Amino acid sequence: MPVPGTTLSSLRPLIQGTNGAVVSSHPSASMIGLDMLQRGGNAIDAGVAVGIALNVVHAHECNFLGVAPTVLYRADRKEVVTIDGLGWWPKAASVEYFQQHHNGEMPAGILRSLTPGAADAWITALARYGTMSFAEVAGPAIALAENGFPAYRFLVSAIKNAPEVYTRFPGNEAVFMPNGQAPEIGDLFYQKDLAATLWEIVGEEHSHRAEGRLEGLQAVRDFIYKGPLAEKIVAYNQELGGLMSMEDLAAYHVRCDPPVHVHYKGYDVYGTGPWGQGPVFPQALKLLDGFDLQDMGHNSAEYLHTVIQALNLALADREQYLADPAFVDVPLEALLSEVYLRERRQLIDPQRAWTEMPPPGDPRSGKAVLNGVSMPVATAEASLSNQESAGTSYFGVIDKDGNMFSCTPSEGAKSGPIIPDVGMAISLRGSQSKVQSGHAAALAPHKRPRLTPAPALAMRDGQPFMVFGGYGGDHIPQGTLQVFLNLIEFGMDPQEAVEAPRAYTYNFPNSSYPYAYFPGVMRAEGRMDAEAREGLKQRGHKFEELPDWWEGSCLYGVIRRHPTSHVLQGGADPRGEAYAVGY
Repeated sequence: MPVPGTTLSSLRPLIQGTNGAVVSSHPSASMIGLDMLQRGGNAIDAGVAVGIALNVVHAHECNFLGVAPTVLYRADRKEVVTIDGLGWWPKAASVEYFQQHHNGEMPAGILRSLTPGAADAWITALARYGTMSFAEVAGPAIALAENGFPAYRFLVSAIKNAPEVYTRFPGNEAVFMPNGQAPEIGDLFYQKDLAATLWEIVGEEHSHRAEGRLEGLQAVRDFIYKGPLAEKIVAYNQELGGLMSMEDLAAYHVRCDPPVHVHYKGYDVYGTGPWGQGPVFPQALKLLDGFDLQDMGHNSAEYLHTVIQALNLALADREQYLADPAFVDVPLEALLSEVYLRERRQLIDPQRAWTEMPPPGDPRSGKAVLNGVSMPVATAEASLSNQESAGTSYFGVIDKDGNMFSCTPSEGAKSGPIIPDVGMAISLRGSQSKVQSGHAAALAPHKRPRLTPAPALAMRDGQPFMVFGGYGGDHIPQGTLQVFLNLIEFGMDPQEAVEAPRAYTYNFPNSSYPYAYFPGVMRAEGRMDAEAREGLKQRGHKFEELPDWWEGSCLYGVIRRHPTSHVLQGGADPRGEAYAVGY
């Protein structure tokens, strides 16, 4: 969007380079990724370094024992793969357990804990697709934790706006509110215990250095999942009343699966699997393939209505079908098939909004509506502004060879308890499972919850084209869709695309317990023009206005690669501390 009185089309400059580019939720993490590229690492090496750095500088939003869903492209193999980076429920957990002991409710705290996912995602990515050691990629993050980094606005405001969140557990309070005070901008923020634990892990790798790089990485993994760190995780989990066991950690491994894939107007778009909400953005995108979005006009009432209705339909299917495919038969191919989507697309009325969540479709039969499904009950006496969200971050990397790494690390210390003397937080992302018997996403022993973080990447004519993603729970596929359309349909550059105002629907049950549901509600940033707002209200949307630059869904990042010159262009969301760098 033009900046009045200037020739600028965005508040921040478009970052460009030819050798490599990194975008992430914090400038220091982005610079660390760039340094890895300059030292000869590939996008996977750089990505893991960025991820571990974000586990330090974005510790309230993601952490080493949290989650790290990833989609990556290896140029030498011409292959897109995903790493789920998502832990599973303890073997002792079940719907029946919560019914018997907690009246079918899911109490806040340790009973929501999962095995660590991010740590194995970093190690697996390095081992299978990288070239560097754990020590090389973790070294800069350790320095940030040990020597401190300047506290920044996004972190300081998070602590000051909700101090009770950061004092629920002693370990969290010691890190985020030392001496009982929140940090000020510019204060050095230390995580000495975290640094010491990461040094221990590096030492374990070093002791196996003579055996080779892969053997060293295996030693790192064993230390975390079977050795001393596993023992500390389980001991503290059980001390707090959790269900985790050493057997749960020892049996756990991340899963590397083919991605979700759709084709849209010359672009191949890839996301993570149905164990999370990865298919929501691709499905909504394909629903929109039948409309002339450019003719509607960017962020017009007609355009926003159509985009929101497509998201409503995709999110209704998410509620019915998406879950861990190791436990549930997910009709993924049918959900993304043109036969099914052609029928589903006809449910979008250009003049009337869904005032409640649409019924799910019946992809197995190709029918637009699945009959006989009970609909969710609206949340009573609750405010959208009071809905707590789990922390999330984002980063993407493209190197000179076209390798791509797109990741949404999450589950930071604003969610889970930091283990004393360890400095890492236990993941409580089990909150995104259902405690309803028979639901596709109902929790079960060693089952994965239906995770909200969902990164994406795109190819064009068989060549690497773009990494992109963002922050914000159920907002993630919605913002991702709008950023993508800003680029592809409306010709924006990456920085313009992430800065443009966005809109969101809440016409579905929230992913996190207690699954708040606000029928017919949509919200948009205040920069949307008055004519668009009025047009949305006339179509029946329960419209609510957000601040002009709303931080509740932010940290979006994009890097795209020119198909012939291979120039890399990056954009980072100014709503948070996201930053893009390139050289």
